This record gives sequence, structure tokens and C-alpha cells, in this order.
Amino acid sequence: MVAPQNMTSSLDETSMNPYFITVYSLVFLVGLLLNGFTLKVYLCRDWPEVSNSLMVYLKNLTAADFLLCLCLPLRITYYASSSPIILRLYCSVGASALFINMCASILFMGYIAANRYQGIIHPSGTHMLQTVQTARIISVITWVFLLAPTVVYVIIFFSSQEPLTFNPSRCVHLFTPSVSLLFRILHTFSAVIFLLVFISLVFFYYSIFRRVLEAQQKQLTSSGSEKLLKYRRNVLVLVSVFCVCFVPFYLVHLPFTFLWSDDSVGPVSFYLKEVATMVSVFNICLDPVVYFFLSNTFGEKVRAKHPTTNEENKSSKDKLDIITLGQVTRTS
Repeated sequence: MVAPQNMTSSLDETSMNPYFITVYSLVFLVGLLLNGFTLKVYLCRDWPEVSNSLMVYLKNLTAADFLLCLCLPLRITYYASSSPIILRLYCSVGASALFINMCASILFMGYIAANRYQGIIHPSGTHMLQTVQTARIISVITWVFLLAPTVVYVIIFFSSQEPLTFNPSRCVHLFTPSVSLLFRILHTFSAVIFLLVFISLVFFYYSIFRRVLEAQQKQLTSSGSEKLLKYRRNVLVLVSVFCVCFVPFYLVHLPFTFLWSDDSVGPVSFYLKEVATMVSVFNICLDPVVYFFLSNTFGEKVRAKHPTTNEENKSSKDKLDIITLGQVTRTS
């Protein structure tokens, strides 16, 4: 096991805990309210089923955010308590929930980007990757892909625990060599996913932005101008949420993961990692903004007081908007 930090370092690392408790409590309340409302819109109201692959990805993104919301009280309790039992739960279940939410959010944002890209590049028909059945299969594979290593991590974590002879302050103090190696592998794996999706997202939306810009320059006085401006706005919303939440986390957290056994990593680096993690968790509050801007169906459901008989026809507006934009840009 890694030797504990000295008492001064431990005291420094807990001095900001009241601040973290306050911020995470606010994020928990706001995230629970927003994602609970989103789940109610998707699942609890009497709306016709929407045959839209984009909605499948948005629902799975909501599920990942709601899962993290339910685990935030454990993180808050960790900052408020020095109990070794709480620390063990936080370093196992809490870390696993964060890993699943992080990777799931990144992957499903990537799927949404690919969905929009395919819709604009191939507007005349439904590509195989845009079908509802394919979206569901991809979603199931994604969850299995993420849950399998996290379950293994939790099992190895608890099976390798030994009686403590000191009061630990970091997760690393509880890690055996095997758990530490697995933890580093999982975070490296997560960083690779982030990098691949980030590159793909930049490519997808740079291509879309160029086509929209070219079409806009030729359609400034047409009725399609407003539609093109809406798509430019949607691009900025998704890319902004992705970059704000995840880029700082990986810039800070991955080096920290491989340096934390070094005695030179003190409270400053520790707080930098904690703040980056807190910003990444804030995605549970920002993702509902993505739902509202990217899905006309979701916006219609939020604004509507009562369901109408032609709501199913309205739900096809997302796809029709993409096809219209694609037809305009093909002339560019």
C-alpha cells in the first residue's frame, strides 16, 4: 500500500471540503430536478413512441446522468466524513459511477454527432447507422462495454482490502498494486475514448459547419436562412458542453493518475484534480440544454401543455429538418 501523506498535507486537503459539499449539493439538486423532469418527459407522459435514433441516444444520455445524480450524495458524504467505510464506498462505487457517466456521456455525444453528420451528408435516405434498431443495439453494447470493467474493478477492490492501520485520506491509500494498475488502465482507456470521440466530433462538426456556412452564403435572403442559423447554434451548444465538461478533466486527471504516488504531488495538484472533476460532473446540469436544442421533439414536449393527436407527425420534424438542410447544402 501507498504510505499516507503527512498530517499537514491531510489538513490542507480537507480545508476546502465545505466548499465542495456546497457545490456538489447544488449540482445534485439541480441535476436531479432537470434529469428527473427529462425522464418524466421521456417515459411518464402519454406521448407516442418516437421512431428516431437521436432520441434513443438522448434517452441513454439521460440515464447516465441520472445514475450519477443518485451517486452524488455518496461523494458529498465523503467530503463531510472521515469514515474509512465511506472512503471505501466512495473509491469503489463512487469512482465507478463517475467512470460510467463520463464514458457514457462522451460516447453518446459522439453518437449524436455521427447521427447529425450522417443526416446532413446523406439526406435522401436513412443510413443504417440512423435506424432505431441500430441505435438500440449500439446503446446496449455501450453499456455492457462500460459496465463489465467497472464491475471487475469493484470486485477486485473489495476482495483485496486489508485491515487499516491508519486513517486514510485518499483513494490511493486503499489501493493494492493490482487495484492501482487496474485503475490506471481504466483511466487510460477512458482517455483514449475521449480523444477518439473528440477528434471525431471536431471532424463531424467542422464538416457540417463548412457546409452550413457555404449554404448560408448562398441562401441569405431565403426562408432557409433561419434553419441554417439554428443548426450553427446547435453545433456550438454540443461542442461547448463537451469541451467545457470533459477537456479540463482529461488535461488534469490523466497526468495526476500517473503521478499521485510521487511525494511531490501535494494539495495544489489534489485540488486541481478535484476542481476538474467537479466541472466534469456539471455535465448532468448542462446535458438537458443539449436535449432542448438538439431535439425539436423534446422541445415540443416541454412546451406543450397537453398532447395532441398529431404529435407523432411533429416528432418527425428533427429528421425532416436535417434532410432539408442536407438538400440545401448539396448544392454548395
